[in-house]
Amino acid sequence: MFLPKIKIISHEVEPPPLGRERRIAVLLPHGYDKTRKRYPVIYLQDGQNLFQHRSPFGNWHVDKRLAELSQQGMGDIIVVAIDHAEEERIREFSPPEVTKFGMSYGRQYARFMAEELKPYVDQNFRTRPDRQHTCIGGSSMGGLISIYSGLIYPEVYGKMMIFSPSLWLTPKIFFQAIDFFNPFYTKIYLYAGGKESKTMIPNVQRLKDALQRKGLDGSKVEFKMSIDPEGGHDETRWGEEFPKAVKWLFFNEN
Repeated sequence: MFLPKIKIISHEVEPPPLGRERRIAVLLPHGYDKTRKRYPVIYLQDGQNLFQHRSPFGNWHVDKRLAELSQQGMGDIIVVAIDHAEEERIREFSPPEVTKFGMSYGRQYARFMAEELKPYVDQNFRTRPDRQHTCIGGSSMGGLISIYSGLIYPEVYGKMMIFSPSLWLTPKIFFQAIDFFNPFYTKIYLYAGGKESKTMIPNVQRLKDALQRKGLDGSKVEFKMSIDPEGGHDETRWGEEFPKAVKWLFFNEN
């Protein structure tokens, strides 16, 4: 299989805002060492759930998905996987207005990714650093912080991969989306499952509508909505969605 090469950079970059010891992994394309090509990058949250067997809740198997994409000629992607902060995960992934779990670190975490982690990755790996080739993504709370990061750093992220975001936690994000002025073209992949909750699909649709109003004639914001009436809120389903999102975001495949 064309499995990616995995490099751990945890001790080479500034720690995330809560300062917890955790893994930050870079998954490099299978043929990375045999070429001088530069690659687009996806920054994904909840690294424990993305590859290998480190999560009790299931696994996206991103490494195997990337190998399958490579066999199809669509594996030229670098993935940066950031482990979450365990019991502090909710606070680190919460936008600033969320205080029910204590002080939120969402703004600091978004700043860490955009101003600390990305510059390091761009300096030390052969990336395509422009926003058109930089994606941020995640699921559940990881999807929520990815939306927030994309909204406040539109000059950094030209693509978002959002699966089952925890929009119930922060209704204000709809107003942030409405107030959000993005002068750049942005591609957003949104997934929601019908068996997650009664509000998941309506909330994702509301977010899409709010952002789309800012896209006017569609020249600024392009969406792909993936709705699975039988889809649950779990890592296995998100792993199945991952290659579909990669194909649409980076290779224009529907």
